[in-house]
Amino acid sequence: MAYFGYRLRQTSIEREQIKEDYSMVNNITFGLFSVDQWRNKIVSVVEGQVGDFKMTAKQKKELQAQVEAQLSGLVKKTVAEFNKPQKSIGGKLKKFAFKQFVDPKKIQALVPSFASTIIAKINSPASIKRLKGIATSKIDQLEKQTYDSTEFAGAAVTKYIAKKYNVSDPEQFNKKINSRLEGINKDTQNAAWAMIACLVVALGIWLIMRKQTQLHTTHFVVSLLFAVVILAVGITTPIIEVDARIQSLNFMLLGKKIVFENQVLFFQSKSILDIIWVLLKQPKPDSVVIGALIFIFVIIFPVLRLIGKGIHILGNHEFGENKVVKYLALDSGKWDMADVMVVGILMTYIGLNGILKSQLSNLNIHNDFLTTMTVNNTSLQPGYYVFVGYVAYAIILSVIMKRITPNDTII
Repeated sequence: MAYFGYRLRQTSIEREQIKEDYSMVNNITFGLFSVDQWRNKIVSVVEGQVGDFKMTAKQKKELQAQVEAQLSGLVKKTVAEFNKPQKSIGGKLKKFAFKQFVDPKKIQALVPSFASTIIAKINSPASIKRLKGIATSKIDQLEKQTYDSTEFAGAAVTKYIAKKYNVSDPEQFNKKINSRLEGINKDTQNAAWAMIACLVVALGIWLIMRKQTQLHTTHFVVSLLFAVVILAVGITTPIIEVDARIQSLNFMLLGKKIVFENQVLFFQSKSILDIIWVLLKQPKPDSVVIGALIFIFVIIFPVLRLIGKGIHILGNHEFGENKVVKYLALDSGKWDMADVMVVGILMTYIGLNGILKSQLSNLNIHNDFLTTMTVNNTSLQPGYYVFVGYVAYAIILSVIMKRITPNDTII
């Protein structure tokens, strides 16, 4: 029992730490809400469009028509300028020379060939390269000017996970952690079920040895030790995990898909002790009072009851028959609120899970422009089931104690 409890505790701590690191790396602050991430993705798309730029035949035709229109308009405007009435001698000479040597109709006829030459020049490899260089330099300039405060925090997080998990980037970290969590989850569940199995075996032995009264005391003490172990594990390992995230968000930009994945909105994993500690640290007096009451009636009182049972069974007449000891051992169950805590945790989980599902469903969008998919991974953890096992086991132990000490009464 102690070994399985130790394994459950260790794997739960490891899992909680990994999940916290995972939620930090994939937090929406460093993803969907990060200007840096948007900048990198948009710049990548735009640079890709610039790098792949190649004018199609249709575009060439449309551009040539526009160039011809501009050139034709320029010719008409120039001819109109020369044909204006001139007052000065120089102006009149220029007008006379223009009419003698320039034929506007011939120039207009040459406009299409001029336009074709311009288009051909623009589409030459050297010109395309030069245009791409200008566009890319402007994009790079804008990229350097666009950033937010998450840049340095994100770099610190990346450095932290690289050192701790021996990975080079968040993508590699996610792949490694997902694989690692599968094994840890399996080990955690196995340890929890092994503890429950130990309790079942202990109760089975009671059933087998129910008529061997000379062994009742020894076996009851061992059963109490089992109860202490499972209580300690139940209150120190996580009982509930809240995990809400945007699984994917994608949309099209300039023909390219921009994708954000595994954007963690909220993550918390708490044990009963963690919940008590959080309540005690609150500035509001009512929260502190609630935390203190939970600590007293869910932890302190169950421990005192187990101690009282042990002293009553093992103690001599002076200690074993003490009124306080007998009260704790036999008649203090109404003050033990561990069973109430079990129901409270379950109701909290049901309510919280329902709220998260409702809120996250509002973020699910499916249309031609944008697609988002949310996921709610909120769940009860093995610590909860272990604590439930303790509550059931403690109730059965109380029944057993009354049967093996039928003549004990509280005076």
